[in-house]
Amino acid sequence: MCSSIFVTGEAKSPSNNPITNQFGLFFIGLVIDTDTHRILDAECTATLALTNTFVRSLIVGASIEEEESLAEQISVRYHGSSQRALITALHNAATKYRCATTKT
Repeated sequence: MCSSIFVTGEAKSPSNNPITNQFGLFFIGLVIDTDTHRILDAECTATLALTNTFVRSLIVGASIEEEESLAEQISVRYHGSSQRALITALHNAATKYRCATTKT
């Protein structure tokens, strides 16, 4: 039986950011194993492929239950203009994950 789910989180990105011009908002998509709470895959609405690769390296393999630790890692290691949007979108996705997994 498949035990992974897909959740998204969104946040406003800075008005001068190309992400805002291209997508309107910053989105992150996460595939999470509901048995282990580990993030299996991640992708965000970045305009640079390198951004997606780096964000994925920060998030994949971590537990969504360690949201505060993930946010701290992003604050320390990700210095793109969407840092705050990434943290907010991650928080939004974690909230959706908790809602989805407590319903089942």
